[in-house]
Amino acid sequence: MLERAPRPASPPHAEQRPVRSIRHGVECVDEFAWLRAANWQAVMRDPRLLDPEIRSYLEAENAYADVALADTAALQDTLFAEMKGRIKEDESTVPDPDGAFAYYVRYRAGGQHPLICRTPRDGGAEQLLLDGDALATGKSFFHLGGSMHSPDQRLLAWTCDEMGSEFFTARVRDLEAARDLADEVPETSGYVVWTQDSQAFYYVRLDEQHRPSEVRRHRLGAPASEDALVFRTEDAGFFVSLSRLQSGRFAEISVHDHETAEAWLIDLAEPAAGPVLIAPREPSLRYEVEHHPSFAGEPTLILLTNADGAEDFKLVVAPLANPGRAHWRDLVPHRPGIFILSHMVLADWLIRLERADSLPRIVVRHLASGEEHTIAFDEEAYSLGVEHGYEFATDTLRFGYSSMTTPTEVWDYDLTKRTRVLRKRREVPSGHDPSDYVTRRLFAPTADGETVPISVLFRKDTPLDGTAPGLIYGYGAYGISIPAAFNTDRLSLVDRGFVYAIAHVRGGTDKGWRWYREGKLAAKPNTFADFIAATEHLIATRVIAPDKIVAQGGSAGGMLIGAIANARPDLYAALIAEVPFVDVLNTMLDDTLPLTPPEWFEWGNPITDAKALHTILSYSPYDNVREQPYPAVLALAGLTDPRVTYWEPAKWVARLRARTNGDKLICLRTNLEAGHQGAAGRFERLKEIALAYAFAIKAAGML
Repeated sequence: MLERAPRPASPPHAEQRPVRSIRHGVECVDEFAWLRAANWQAVMRDPRLLDPEIRSYLEAENAYADVALADTAALQDTLFAEMKGRIKEDESTVPDPDGAFAYYVRYRAGGQHPLICRTPRDGGAEQLLLDGDALATGKSFFHLGGSMHSPDQRLLAWTCDEMGSEFFTARVRDLEAARDLADEVPETSGYVVWTQDSQAFYYVRLDEQHRPSEVRRHRLGAPASEDALVFRTEDAGFFVSLSRLQSGRFAEISVHDHETAEAWLIDLAEPAAGPVLIAPREPSLRYEVEHHPSFAGEPTLILLTNADGAEDFKLVVAPLANPGRAHWRDLVPHRPGIFILSHMVLADWLIRLERADSLPRIVVRHLASGEEHTIAFDEEAYSLGVEHGYEFATDTLRFGYSSMTTPTEVWDYDLTKRTRVLRKRREVPSGHDPSDYVTRRLFAPTADGETVPISVLFRKDTPLDGTAPGLIYGYGAYGISIPAAFNTDRLSLVDRGFVYAIAHVRGGTDKGWRWYREGKLAAKPNTFADFIAATEHLIATRVIAPDKIVAQGGSAGGMLIGAIANARPDLYAALIAEVPFVDVLNTMLDDTLPLTPPEWFEWGNPITDAKALHTILSYSPYDNVREQPYPAVLALAGLTDPRVTYWEPAKWVARLRARTNGDKLICLRTNLEAGHQGAAGRFERLKEIALAYAFAIKAAGML
């Protein structure tokens, strides 16, 4: 097991160079601050500019991890082969109709990257629009971002990231000539919206701090330097995003942080349109917009909002001509405990995806009559999602369904007849029998009287007698809920006797917006307490063995992993932290970093608020590493990660090694050619998952 394994190599030594600072009378010492590259913005654009001393250290860490985990190499190869064997290599999506064509994505056998294709709607020969494999040839990193065809369907705007830093370059392909035009727009967010005349598109441009702060309009044939500035926010605490509304008439500019949002509309029928404000920004007011050209006889906006105390959200309508708050009236009133996640507006239908009792459901409303019906499922835990197609005047709703045992299914639902047609069920080439597995929903009691939902997956022949190893996954931030969805990779653990569990801790919205609110800011420690309570419940009910537990989380979920490492290191055999946000205080004190100002509404602003500083300091994983035995740790990072910068896990691992008085393995693996999402190719990413799972299997003593 990891805690007793002889060290095959000595870990690299990170020199301690203490940097002292005082904030609100509190002195903080950071002995590994030198691992933060002074030119990090330049490194995001060109990783070759990384300080050679820092690069040498990261390379030494990678070499140590390779040697320390060399005894798992064969297992990693086996896991990779298993995972790859569950992927249909020539996989494709269900074609999505738009006028004369139907668009889809497919892969070629052995291919790493998607192919963007279309066929005539009524059948005919395939047209390959974009070949991701060909575009990636010769590049150490390549990620194909969005691809958006023009309204006249003659052009395709497409974006790609070639550094892993999420700076996407937009290009335009002539679909008849099968070649790119001269247009090239750098440093976008990766998504564009076409004007209706197909002569221009809107996009979000990232600034020097990698923040999406402005919307520009690019006219075909013009240099990007001449792109018109359409909208800009000067507030670094707010991000800008862009989307096309379902009706196709407008694009929405959303200006938002984690508590507040405002929206502006751009008329896509007007080539030089300026944005029109829907409702001015109000603290803690959130709203999202859809458009209907003739609801109740007039152009109307249908908004999802938390206005007037609607904590779990409601739907309101407002006339397009007078969309301000004074004109909002309820369409679907607020119902406490029933959380509306999203809505979609079609010509005759209003679709909403909502969650009740921790499970999702789709509710369909006929706009003319107001009659509603629900699409729901019977499994204890499952995932459900609505797919937004291209068309507005349609009676077909496409949705996806899966559970932890049921492979993903894509259904077309006839909204009028209330019948459904299965369009696709995910194939598992190596074989999968759902009846071999069991998924359950459990609830763990907490010290403050709450219950934490836990989604559990195991083989039906796995004994639940307190001997099974367990991997528990958690996130718990930003209101994001981890769905109980099908994932073939997990089967490599479950087939080896693991129980796989997802703890739906506070900080997500599994039990409504309150569940999120009670896991942020000063209440953030609830996230960690919930995860520990879930772990203890699985032990107490003999679902998992107390000495074979591995915890896993990524990004903000990596903060969760770092916090439980400090609070309850005795509870876990090993921890897997992927791109972990562990240096919370230092990051929230640095307003030059890409995400810091918008994140103050999630964690607090320790620059101006002494109370926020003390709260963050109480749980920040890096700041609370102390002299005690720690579980085995595998930290994964990406050099060009703009979300969780590489130095956070690097510093954390260095401090863990310096302060632990235990003998378990602690290692760091940094992808020097990727960012937050890891390796870009669909098979290359599996190698990173295989590494993590091999580490977990070894930690559980099952190597």
